[in-house]
Amino acid sequence: MSKCLFAFCLLALLVRSNAQPITWNDISNQHTLPDGVKLFQGRQESPPLNIWYLDINVNQAELAVRPYITGSKTGITSFVAGRNAYAGINGGYFDINSSTSYSAVVYPQELKAQNVSMLSRNGTVYPATRSFFGLDYNLNMSVDWIWHFDATLDGLYIFDTPTPNTDGVPAAIPVKANGNPYDSLLVGIGGGPTLVKDGQVNVTYYEEVFFGSGVGLDNRDPRSGVGFTSDRHAILVVADGRQTGSEGVSLPELAQIFVDLGCVEAMNLDGGGSSQMAVGGTLINLPEGGTYQRPIPTMLAVVHRDSLKIPQAPILEKTYDTGDTTCLIIGNWSNSANSGYWANTPALYTNVGSGDKYVRFYLDLTIPGLYEVYAWWVHSFNRAKDTPVIVRHRLGMDTVRVDQTTNGAQWVYIGEYLFRGDTTEAVTISNDASTGLYVIADGIRVVATDTAAATGITQSKQVSMPGNHKLLKNYPNPFNSETNFVFSLAAPAQVNLEIFDMLGRKIRVLLQEVSLPAGEHILRWDGRNNEGSDLPTGIYLVRCSDGSHYRLHKALILR
Repeated sequence: MSKCLFAFCLLALLVRSNAQPITWNDISNQHTLPDGVKLFQGRQESPPLNIWYLDINVNQAELAVRPYITGSKTGITSFVAGRNAYAGINGGYFDINSSTSYSAVVYPQELKAQNVSMLSRNGTVYPATRSFFGLDYNLNMSVDWIWHFDATLDGLYIFDTPTPNTDGVPAAIPVKANGNPYDSLLVGIGGGPTLVKDGQVNVTYYEEVFFGSGVGLDNRDPRSGVGFTSDRHAILVVADGRQTGSEGVSLPELAQIFVDLGCVEAMNLDGGGSSQMAVGGTLINLPEGGTYQRPIPTMLAVVHRDSLKIPQAPILEKTYDTGDTTCLIIGNWSNSANSGYWANTPALYTNVGSGDKYVRFYLDLTIPGLYEVYAWWVHSFNRAKDTPVIVRHRLGMDTVRVDQTTNGAQWVYIGEYLFRGDTTEAVTISNDASTGLYVIADGIRVVATDTAAATGITQSKQVSMPGNHKLLKNYPNPFNSETNFVFSLAAPAQVNLEIFDMLGRKIRVLLQEVSLPAGEHILRWDGRNNEGSDLPTGIYLVRCSDGSHYRLHKALILR
């Protein structure tokens, strides 16, 4: 055992030995929680402490934990409710003056934010492998020290030990040869420092360069953290602090609490006034001694597993490149010199303009059905942030605008669409953009991930409409006589809600250009068509539109 680790273990024992034990009470029945999720409230009289933890049994087939990141900060209750999550706590570190996350956020097949890698303290620059809580494709959890060698998932590496920084002596910059690519990563969130490894207190405070950051080591403060047990239970902890009735905890104390709860690995999340937990729309703790919630850009949420959209082995998959004979190129496009392009043909670029230049990928799918559409580009600082990806499909045409300054050299999810499988259906990249200098056209991918999807039948999923409008799952689903559709609007909008059968025929109009205010709305459907006849057993498509864009949802009738 290193001297540093021994000192932290000794410190944890000393601080805990001088404290009274925490008394835990199961308060799950006070809230609406699914099977496999429990909420505990803890109280310690001396020193005074109020603390809570969520216990999530990830072995439950319908449960998972995952991060979310938003472009505009919000409090934890609206964050949880807005993502239709069961519960959540605040995420990693961020710029208090903006929504920039300084901690990594990973979605399925997408790197949304990076851990900060280089930190300056008193004029000295330190490289730091910082902590990261991740789940692989089997939902196995781990806490690792990571480093980003580039801005893609392929460039994210894990290390067995942290950078050996000490106060005043920076470590060498990590090299790939000493780490391993995080190949199996599904989702995860960064933070730090690590608190527990191998079931023992292991606070890597100096290695991760938290000295001089405002994140104290020994002082008691509000804290948040995440850990997991050997039997695959995720543990999310939040402690109130800086209050007469709750002083908070130090990092070694928090580490020991995770050990006492049976965690084999754990890490700290952003603490202080950001420490907050919500179950549904209910605030659980008192972040700053009251109900005020500091706006945050990231959270770690307890969700239904469907929200992960775990990629499956494709049953039917087609990719398209600018060099294919089925690709139509209109206007003057040039080969990009940037690396990271799809397949063997360099990415094409052209100036932003009016839409007079475009690259069209004709799909010609052999099996009608619902497909996920992805786009690939080479990103750079001078790309358009509103490049239009135009999808022509069975129900019409949809335009999704993408930011090509980020998320390059990977497949980026565009949406899910119903295709009839003929030569008119296509995905077009247009230069009709108004930001940046150039738009990029490179590759397109369409995927059906199971046999049901290949025939136009998939499980229902939560989907987002542009502008942060959301069409949430209907309940009940499946249903016999009636069901309720829940959708939320980020701003007032003209809403259309229509029902189609799997042949793309419109069979019921529930809303037609109805002006609705911002907020959540519930609409009941009796399972009948426009003529008032009961529809037979089957899958039906629900199309929710804000006037110019839409997303699909699936509803199942069982007679």
